[in-house]
Amino acid sequence: MKLALCIGINDYPGTENDLAGCRNDAEDWAAALTARGFSTRLLLDAAATGEAIRAGIGDLLSATVHDDIFVITYSGHGTWLPDTDGDEPDHRDEAICPHDIAANGPLLDDELHELFSKANPGVRTVLISDSCHSGTLTRLNRPIGDHPARTRFLPPATFLPIARPTAPSRRRPADRRPTALLLSGCSDLEYAYDATFDTRPNGAFTYVALNALQTLPPTATYPDWLQAIRRTLPSQDYPQTPALQATKPQLAWPLLS
Repeated sequence: MKLALCIGINDYPGTENDLAGCRNDAEDWAAALTARGFSTRLLLDAAATGEAIRAGIGDLLSATVHDDIFVITYSGHGTWLPDTDGDEPDHRDEAICPHDIAANGPLLDDELHELFSKANPGVRTVLISDSCHSGTLTRLNRPIGDHPARTRFLPPATFLPIARPTAPSRRRPADRRPTALLLSGCSDLEYAYDATFDTRPNGAFTYVALNALQTLPPTATYPDWLQAIRRTLPSQDYPQTPALQATKPQLAWPLLS
């Protein structure tokens, strides 16, 4: 089976940090993956709560068996919280930001790792994230038209008064292997950008990645895709460097198949 969960969040109530292109990103990923034979589920804005994201990942992952592929695309804010279990060299737990982050907090990388680790043996799990994975800002919003660029911050102070979400109780080893292949829109210390192409908002990474995907042969791998994306990003307008985190066997996986 080929299953996909595509998440896009523009609306962040209670934060004053709404975005513009994330719903379009999710719909574009869903269309591209459906065309490649995936059964695709969308979670957009208010539907993309923390519990809905957890349940969506868990439900679809539990349905997969050896040789199946499960792809999660996430487009929205990311953030960080102070690391409490000593497993992060930078002393920060990176996180993605559900729609209800102001009320219920973020979804930590620890928890994502734990969710993905429940995959059945031989399942290929892929996370494609058009967001930043560390720092106080995830996507910069470049408004439609010729107005000066505005930054959209989601600092931890936005939600730190909220109780820290439940995280796995066991300590992860510092040399842990990734449980999913991760293709991200920028490196750890860079920003990801909201952009506009032909008057339509999109993440710069999503737009470039999907265009690059169309140029690749059926035999392509994820490193081939990254190389094609990096022919366009980083650029002068969008100084973000897409990154790939994977084990050696994951790097040899056929691309989205």
